[in-house]
Amino acid sequence: MSRLKLLQIALFAFGVVFCLVYPLAIIWPSGWAWHDGPPSASHYFMMIVGIYATLGIFLVRASRDPMAHRSLIDFTIWSSVVHALIMAIQSFSPGAHMGHMLGDVPALLLVAAVLGGLTYSGGAKNDG
Repeated sequence: MSRLKLLQIALFAFGVVFCLVYPLAIIWPSGWAWHDGPPSASHYFMMIVGIYATLGIFLVRASRDPMAHRSLIDFTIWSSVVHALIMAIQSFSPGAHMGHMLGDVPALLLVAAVLGGLTYSGGAKNDG
């Protein structure tokens, strides 16, 4: 299977997962939510849900022609790294948020690593 095809699959899969941040917070709150109570109880979290759902939809759309959407892929890679690093540091703050070190922190680093590897390892070209 070509790297382009793998990139298309990864973009589609990560896009779908990004659209599922809200249900993930219900199923596994210690790994995905930063507040007590239901996900909808936090205005901050609902903004994150909206941003990631929007990004998810655009990643699904980008999966059709990844090379035409390199800037979106780059944004996803680097924003995932930055978000993961900030959350990792904040996980050590008072309030016992260490569940994020097994939840959204590694998930975002996985997104960055997979998309970065498939996009920049020399094989993801339109000619397949």
